[in-house]
Amino acid sequence: MRAGLQLRSGLTRLPRAFTSRLRFPTRRYLHLAPPWLLDDYIARYNLLSPIDAAKKRSLAYAHLRECNLCPRNCGVNRYEKTGICLIGAEKVKVNTIAPHFGEEPCFQGHNGSGSVFFSGCNMRCVFCQNFDIAHQRNGFDLTPEELAEWYMKLQEVGGVHNINLVTPEHVVPQVALSILHARELGLRIPIIYNTSSYDSLESIELMDGLVDMYLPDFKVWSDKTSARLLKVDNYTATAKESIKAMHAQVGDLCFTPDGIAKKGVLVRHLVMPGLEDEGKEIVKWLADKVSKDMMIHIMEQYFPRAYVGRQRRGAEDDAQKPSTAKAKGRYEEINRPVDLSEVASVKKAAEEAGLWRFVEAAKHGGFNI
Repeated sequence: MRAGLQLRSGLTRLPRAFTSRLRFPTRRYLHLAPPWLLDDYIARYNLLSPIDAAKKRSLAYAHLRECNLCPRNCGVNRYEKTGICLIGAEKVKVNTIAPHFGEEPCFQGHNGSGSVFFSGCNMRCVFCQNFDIAHQRNGFDLTPEELAEWYMKLQEVGGVHNINLVTPEHVVPQVALSILHARELGLRIPIIYNTSSYDSLESIELMDGLVDMYLPDFKVWSDKTSARLLKVDNYTATAKESIKAMHAQVGDLCFTPDGIAKKGVLVRHLVMPGLEDEGKEIVKWLADKVSKDMMIHIMEQYFPRAYVGRQRRGAEDDAQKPSTAKAKGRYEEINRPVDLSEVASVKKAAEEAGLWRFVEAAKHGGFNI
């Protein structure tokens, strides 16, 4: 029989020559690499043509003359005066520049992420974990050219895996100019745009072609919460718009074979006390409206800082009155560490929505790829 031998049970036995090929294949069958694995990577800013680079420079200077690069939309000429961020046009204020080992494992690797912590911020989160940097504007002033020279030191001396721009929303024009100058100096490593997601579309458009990875933090879901805790209006709509634009540029997070991320988006969500329902809405939206392959870090390290728990204004005078009960601290509803059950609840919602690429802590205590 051509098709094989007919057995009494009605099954067909395949010819011996065919079964021998099945048992002992003469060639290797290679599987395709996953879509998030890169053989090699060239930073996007090194792929810009001279004409496109010149256009980016021109746009950066134009935005500084009529600033609209965050949803505050101050519209000021930053060469003459400052807006809400209190940062001018010619220099940025930087608090710390150093290899950083407190980021996600895929960013910090073995040598660290070359982090640049900018002072100032376009938000006023009452629980800010970097309060002394973002609200108090401590640090030193650098021109875009000097900033580019620091990128080179991080690359050449620090051996870092990337340049990590922390809270750059209010200094996007200067950042663009610094990256363009650094590429002329020989910068090769990827750029991370580490943001609160309170960005304008003009800002994200200016970063297109300059930034390789976006690290947005989607903080809260309701406008009422953002007005009270972030001191901004329309945060949720802005964050949605920004994250969609970021993902449209660089897609889901991709890695080279060494386990280091090189391109794409990783979203952070800091779970806060009593706000796990808002976290659930955020992860559902990411899965439904952006990508189920989005890599996400559901963070549990919230603790009260900045203005949380401080005495209310006039509380000292009220406390002198015998009829007044003991004064509560400000923002008392979030004046406690987050409970691990709240974190687990948000992660469960993310899994049920279809998200599956989670940042996990290294179980062995070391570098986890």
